[in-house]
Amino acid sequence: MHSNPNQTEMSVIIPCYNEEQGLEHLFTRVLEVLDRLNLSYEVICVDDGSQDQTLKYLINYHYLNPQIKVISLSRNFGKDIALTAGLENARGQVIIPIDADLQDPPELIEKLLQKWYEGYDVVYGKRRSRQGESFIKRFTANAFYRVISKIGSVSIPQDTGDFRLLDRKVVDALKAMPERTRFMKGLFAWVGFKQTYIVYDRPSRFQGTSKWNYWQLWNFALDGITSFSLIPLKVWSYLGVFVSFLSFIYGSFLIIRTLALGIDVPGYASLMVTTLFIGGLQLITLGILGEYLGRIYEETKQRPLYLIKERHGFRIDS
Repeated sequence: MHSNPNQTEMSVIIPCYNEEQGLEHLFTRVLEVLDRLNLSYEVICVDDGSQDQTLKYLINYHYLNPQIKVISLSRNFGKDIALTAGLENARGQVIIPIDADLQDPPELIEKLLQKWYEGYDVVYGKRRSRQGESFIKRFTANAFYRVISKIGSVSIPQDTGDFRLLDRKVVDALKAMPERTRFMKGLFAWVGFKQTYIVYDRPSRFQGTSKWNYWQLWNFALDGITSFSLIPLKVWSYLGVFVSFLSFIYGSFLIIRTLALGIDVPGYASLMVTTLFIGGLQLITLGILGEYLGRIYEETKQRPLYLIKERHGFRIDS
């Protein structure tokens, strides 16, 4: 990396949502690491419509240290959109997204950078353990990544989050993607380039609790699956053929039985079971189609991904 006084060498992106309690400790650790690297850097904090004093504190930190830059979105757009806003405004030659809860230790930035010096374009953190998380959350997370790896169009590394190093050319490729449903872990894998990983133990949150509940995680999983796989649509096509085949066999059996034994009174229970079974399959199929159709509808509206309420620390032409 060649130093240029007019060029930012590293950008660290931190999406923030109601993080006022941990900001002081966050900046203490992050800035301590960045100052050791002897590189020009910027820390871009994206306030994703926080309801507490997060934005106020971020602006105060900006005035104390101009290398801390602040983007305030007009409302809560979600973490992946906030991360996209940071990527689109970053000027560094290497860009590192990191969570504000310090579950991804900033001290690992040096290891990420070393892999980049070795020639890798993407270096992601792979979690060896996940402290402070319930068994259900760990189990469902592992199940999701196993499923999407099997059915997805690209291989998404298991036990990884958004914490990674991205070369400038990778970020430029991500910025060229106009889609509205932003499943960033899938997009990071889709762009390709030369990738590797480092392994680390993920500690518990420094303060506060996770902003994600199980309903949000379920919708997050749906976004990931529908963005990178057509298998759910194909499965119901195959299942429809299979059910039709069973219906043909059963219908043939009824015809043969009637010809051989005569007409009898049909069973109400078997009729209702068959009707409800077929009806249930149809409703599930319509639901899957609706998920894909809804995403197509969102894409066709062509609304901006996010709206910025205010920015601090950026040049007017950036």
